[in-house]
Amino acid sequence: MTDTAITADLVRDLLQEQHPDLAGLAIREVAGGWGNQMWRLGNELAVRMQRMDPTPELQFKERRWLPVLAPRLPLPVPTPVRFGEPSERFPKHWTIMTWVPGEPLDHGSISRGAHAADTLAGFLRALHVEAPAEAPTGTGRGAHPRNCADGFEHFFQAVALDDIAADVRAVWDDAVAAQAWEGPPVWVHGDLHPANVVVSDGTLSGIVDFGDLSAGDPAWDLGAAWVLLPAGTAARFFDTYAHADEAAIRRARGLAAMKCLFLMLMGQNGDRGLPGGKPHWGPVGRAALDRVLKGV
Repeated sequence: MTDTAITADLVRDLLQEQHPDLAGLAIREVAGGWGNQMWRLGNELAVRMQRMDPTPELQFKERRWLPVLAPRLPLPVPTPVRFGEPSERFPKHWTIMTWVPGEPLDHGSISRGAHAADTLAGFLRALHVEAPAEAPTGTGRGAHPRNCADGFEHFFQAVALDDIAADVRAVWDDAVAAQAWEGPPVWVHGDLHPANVVVSDGTLSGIVDFGDLSAGDPAWDLGAAWVLLPAGTAARFFDTYAHADEAAIRRARGLAAMKCLFLMLMGQNGDRGLPGGKPHWGPVGRAALDRVLKGV
């Protein structure tokens, strides 16, 4: 029963069964989401429903670790407050989380670039601390770029790059050649792209979707300097972050290029009407790739 239609009525029925004190709150669908579908619950909560994700492991990870991380992070993140268990009505897990106000960056923009650069750097400094031994690993996020060559090649071959293909390949090859992270594994968000951050008042105001959270190389998040921030602010970001050496920046730049190719492929899929495609991600990814190639 993997194709259960997730409707507002279903969400309300599940709340009535398992969390009746919340069943009277207004329910509104939130656009986007692929592995999970999100519903706004009242003004301060959201219901995250497992949809395409084949297992509930990503939700379990967020349930386990976000309450640990959230208190020391300087931006709002979704924090689980109630758990929904599989039932006859809906045979999958679901989680009630705090709502992070703002507009997803793929539907918004950053006009206060310097402020956003400082904000992102401060968030990642707080996140990138040594992870405990029991922290999740092995997601592929957090590894050295040389261990991610298959993923890069898939995106590289799938996206029509034309005149910039050689430049993208050079950035990736440089990341693969860069010295590995030698510090202890740190907490890494692992999937910082424009749909997973929210903005308000022209700057970053929250970080969402921690399903790829793992322990590893901070370079996975540092690529956000180009993927998220406006042109010309990457240098300020790295100055404020202050913990990235030349090798980390080279790895981050290659990983950012791979993320841009992913965004462009999702845009391409959207243009072709394929499931999960996001037409508006294509231009977002291409603009970010220009910033990566220029290193600004």
